[in-house]
Amino acid sequence: MIIDCHGHVSAPAELWAYKAKLVSHRGAHGRGKVNVTDEQILAALNKPEICAHGHLEYLDKVKTDMQLISPRPFQLMHSEKPGKLVHWFAEECHNIIYRQCQMFPNKFIGIASLPQVAGAPIEGVFPELERCIKQLGFKGCLLNPDPFENGVEEAPPLGDRYWYPLYEKLCELDVPAHIHGTSSRSERVNYSLHLINEETAAVLGLLNSAVFDDFPDLKVVVSHGGGAIPYQLGRFDAPSLRRGGTRLRDKLQLLYFDTVLYTQDALELLVKTVGPERLLFGAECPGVGSIEDPETGVLCDDLKPNVDRIEWLSEADKKMIFEDNARKVFNIT
Repeated sequence: MIIDCHGHVSAPAELWAYKAKLVSHRGAHGRGKVNVTDEQILAALNKPEICAHGHLEYLDKVKTDMQLISPRPFQLMHSEKPGKLVHWFAEECHNIIYRQCQMFPNKFIGIASLPQVAGAPIEGVFPELERCIKQLGFKGCLLNPDPFENGVEEAPPLGDRYWYPLYEKLCELDVPAHIHGTSSRSERVNYSLHLINEETAAVLGLLNSAVFDDFPDLKVVVSHGGGAIPYQLGRFDAPSLRRGGTRLRDKLQLLYFDTVLYTQDALELLVKTVGPERLLFGAECPGVGSIEDPETGVLCDDLKPNVDRIEWLSEADKKMIFEDNARKVFNIT
């Protein structure tokens, strides 16, 4: 079985219209809700939007059996004010995802987005996280290391005590956090670059701290192959060695990484760096990579063949990447 641990919701246009209204009236007209039928949800899953194929058709095309889906990160507006808008929109996204999972229980599994409000205590996300896990049956959550979304203020690194109540809650619920940034307020550092920067900072913040000493059962998955970490390891190892500490590379086994990388060389380096036992197959289909590579004629995010082409991986290794690790980390039975 092929489990894609990194997918985002394809939703009816009414969800995005709902967000636009919230931002325009700043909550003055009340919460409201997204009123859509199952037929409209199904139509959104079949409508070509990001690429030439609808979501369901695309998953079949790339031979993905099951996908973990979460809200679209760049839509989450964690830096928006007032904070209640962040909560309302996240809750409506989760309601749509829940309904899709009910319609296709063997195809989709829900992943929550934490309704993080920039500058607010992290405990504010707990009610929605618990609703998603305990009532909606979701299996994990996205964690945004920068709810200020590359704005003027900075969030504390993930090793800071600010995040400890969340780590305690994740261990209590036995669900993983999937590191994934959201939008960027900078024109210089666009959305895609901001994600890579934040994933890099997240790894450093976690592994240069006492988080895994204090929370040995915490499960963390890092998006997009770990940002720059696997490709700049020497630079990050050196300061640790100068301090007489452990190399960063020797701590990578505390984390998991997805395979959302769109070149063969990058994927192979990631596998060599962290090992198949710490990798979860992710393709983010449909998404940024849903475009044909003019050189090969293959869709950039058709990543299963890329894993299959790594000849030095055993069949057991590939099964771990494609299925077993996702089942273990996200408690999928």
